[in-house]
Amino acid sequence: MTFDSEENIISLLYSYNPWWNTGSVQKDFDKPIKRIAYYEALKSLNNEDIRRTVLLSGARRTGKTTIMYQIISHLLKQGVQSKQIVFISFDHPLLKLCSINDVIAIYKRNISADTSIYCFFDEIQYSPDWNAWLKVLYDTHPTVKVMATGSASPVLSDKAKESGLGRWITIQVPTLAFYEYCLLLNIQVPLLPAAIKPTQLYLLDKKEQQDIMQKLSFLQSHFIRYLQVGGFPELALSKDDVYAQRILREDIVDKALKRDLPSVYAIRNVNDIEKIFLYLCYNSSNIINLNAICKEMNVNRATLEKYIQYLESANLIYISPLINLSSKQALKAQNKIYISDAALRNAVLMKDDVTNDPVELGLIAETAVYKHIKAFSYNSVTRVGYYRGGDRNKEIDVVVQYAQSAAPIMIEVKYREDASITEKDLIVELSSAEKPNLVITKRIEDFGLCPYKNDKQIYRIPAPVFLYLLGYVEALSYHKETV
Repeated sequence: MTFDSEENIISLLYSYNPWWNTGSVQKDFDKPIKRIAYYEALKSLNNEDIRRTVLLSGARRTGKTTIMYQIISHLLKQGVQSKQIVFISFDHPLLKLCSINDVIAIYKRNISADTSIYCFFDEIQYSPDWNAWLKVLYDTHPTVKVMATGSASPVLSDKAKESGLGRWITIQVPTLAFYEYCLLLNIQVPLLPAAIKPTQLYLLDKKEQQDIMQKLSFLQSHFIRYLQVGGFPELALSKDDVYAQRILREDIVDKALKRDLPSVYAIRNVNDIEKIFLYLCYNSSNIINLNAICKEMNVNRATLEKYIQYLESANLIYISPLINLSSKQALKAQNKIYISDAALRNAVLMKDDVTNDPVELGLIAETAVYKHIKAFSYNSVTRVGYYRGGDRNKEIDVVVQYAQSAAPIMIEVKYREDASITEKDLIVELSSAEKPNLVITKRIEDFGLCPYKNDKQIYRIPAPVFLYLLGYVEALSYHKETV
């Protein structure tokens, strides 16, 4: 019997799908905390009007596979027969040799011939010609529903454009939002008086604002640790932050750079992409001068641009473009680059304690703000980037542009003891009385509406309150949809 025989594949499938025998998902896999991405994925999978294959994309250890197990558990509890649900991980050496079609054919011959099945494919990019086979499944089996994970989003997106147009939806699974981090660690937060977006807090009266700030003031210390250890679920639960950083380096960064990216993109010189990522870690949240990097790294510009795209595809960085506020298009200019989770930067640079370094805290707080807005506003946002201009050609850290004609939201991160803003600052220059721009502050008591000359206003809000409310409000919206 050959090692890739049908018998071996059947045995492997039973190992991956214990609910075929037990009727339920193993407790260790069915985590009680549901991510925001879980609700989005479940809604897309169960949409009867618009059928789509659901692709979950995110870095290693962000919880993509956990979300699939949670949805499998939900389906079983809803009465779906256990053998109508098949989970396959193409990260397994044996299954890397098999096409999706071969594995599904073996499953149907030996496990279930039912036409209505749910297929869950983990690390699908390792399966040969996966996009073509998903297209076949979609087109020829209208009662088959598919969810898949992948750790290289542009690979998934490019393949979707080739053969999945109108068939697939890609859902990003970022690292934990601060709200999700609090849920995971079972941090008890008092009931808030209103479910209102943080961008609309200025509409509340002063007493209501004070009530919210007071109830969330205790989150300050938790937020500092969140900035330190980041939003990787397993590592956030660790009691040993130094060990957690080592795992980040070895199991997430190293494997992404030395295994995932080379295997997907056939990279020959791994040292170059490692050096470039290290450079970006040192310069996270800054505008990146590609010519300067080329000179320092001794790489040509085409290679550098390609490797930066690869790092983005592995969900290791975010690229923040310069926004043209007049035409709603990104300008072809220098981008800002953020490491996708502040803890990755801390781990790579071996910064095991940034709490006493105000400059570092400011950098990673800005990173956290950008990550939240980029990751959790994708349903309604046209573009997230930064802006440079005004009378003094100054910069605004984050600009959020909507598809509709609504005025953009502008955010300046001032995570420091002295977060003063004057009429000379661009954030004030571009504000109005009707819709104040936001300044994200450090001190919990530093909040409220601040008037300036010419009827301009700024709303100041502490970082932990702003980020907690972003996740809280979005999670509530999904809970209401699923109740």
